[in-house]
Amino acid sequence: MYDTLIIGAGMSGLAAGIRLAYYDQRVCIVERHTTIGGLNGFYRLRGRDYDVGLHALTNITPKGAKRGPLARLLRQLRLSWDDFDISPQVGSEIVFPGVRLLFDNDLDLFRAEIARAFPAQSDNFERLLAEVAEYDDLNETHAAISARARLGELLTEPLLVEMLFCPLMFYGSAREHDMDWGQFSIMFRSIFMEGLGRPHAGVRLILKQLVRKFRGLGGELKLRTGVERLHVENGRVAGVVLQNGETIEAKRVLSSAGWPETMRLCDDGQPVTAQRPPGRLSFCETIATLDVEPKRLGHDRTITFYNDNPSFDWSESHEPCDLRSGVICSPNNFEYDEPLDKEGSGVMRITALANFDYWRGLDEDAYRLEKSRWYDRITDAAIRFIPDYRGRVIDTDMFTPTTIVRFTGHDNGAIYGAPEKQLDGRTHLDNLFICGTDQGFVGIIGAITSGIGMANMHCLK
Repeated sequence: MYDTLIIGAGMSGLAAGIRLAYYDQRVCIVERHTTIGGLNGFYRLRGRDYDVGLHALTNITPKGAKRGPLARLLRQLRLSWDDFDISPQVGSEIVFPGVRLLFDNDLDLFRAEIARAFPAQSDNFERLLAEVAEYDDLNETHAAISARARLGELLTEPLLVEMLFCPLMFYGSAREHDMDWGQFSIMFRSIFMEGLGRPHAGVRLILKQLVRKFRGLGGELKLRTGVERLHVENGRVAGVVLQNGETIEAKRVLSSAGWPETMRLCDDGQPVTAQRPPGRLSFCETIATLDVEPKRLGHDRTITFYNDNPSFDWSESHEPCDLRSGVICSPNNFEYDEPLDKEGSGVMRITALANFDYWRGLDEDAYRLEKSRWYDRITDAAIRFIPDYRGRVIDTDMFTPTTIVRFTGHDNGAIYGAPEKQLDGRTHLDNLFICGTDQGFVGIIGAITSGIGMANMHCLK
């Protein structure tokens, strides 16, 4: 009998496991894949290491800072800043037709850019900053407010509203067209008021540190161990039946599998989609390895958020990939103490909205051909906003919404899960709780924060 069984060895599951193991709970994490990480993983292909999921960590405050989500989670997990070896971004940008806004981890640059590009909005922008700074993360009333409606009250320049939404939606909105005011505030603070950074070794370093800490505290991690169903009796999970036929008992179960995915595991006939439909927003991402660092081609920005229209359409793509907008990230362009690659190679990653149903419907041969075709089209669309690097590419890879399903199990390849979140993590069963994307926090820092928060709230009583 375990004190807590955790489904999924992604960021939230591992963080929850560490937190509970610190308090001498007997904790087991089960993961159906052969590797850890979920959405945020890594792999090796043709002799090269690739990161998946991580563009940048958000909420990056200076080393030694006592406040903010990063400092808080490091304290809760008894980890140090150096354990993650975070380097800050060089600087990023939002590019729309005729307007380019720069930002870095110093809010004053973004303030100056707003004043330069939208001088009439400077005072309004200060009011927005004040309101976002005061937002309470778990206030359900704020979560129900439309961010578009609230921004329309605070700012009088529609183009600025669209430009603010672009990076925040790409980095954390499960809702189409709009965001909850709460999620907007969380993402705004994490990107613009705190900042972006990356470990030199990428996501593998974060995962290695989390697993080492969890196992060092006596936690059990079972890979290649999928859950077949959650056996329910008298309003509680009475047993966790694994795909190998084994049954595990635990006083409580914490699932990072997603809301609809977790409800489907329950054998009490709990309705799934009717009460909380799964999300529809998914991505394709291209990864290009170059024979040169991007800055030698004139590209020194860490991340470029781009859109080719004055209005930004955040909705499920009607095409296989939406070529109108995207995110360009170069892992080389962080302030590392030493170059990312000793041989001087570079990496360019481009992320675009994509249509899950299209990619799911392809047979193997068509899938391979379409990946090649859409790799080219996504790249062609992106180089309208950055220097053309196509002549320096020496290797490529690409993932699609079906890749996301394979590694996360999320319905529709929904990158940020269901639009409606369960902020308190509770389900219809007394001892079953959820953490991770469908609880309400997204991204690596958000997922870790979710795991810690739900462990504290429900599993340490």
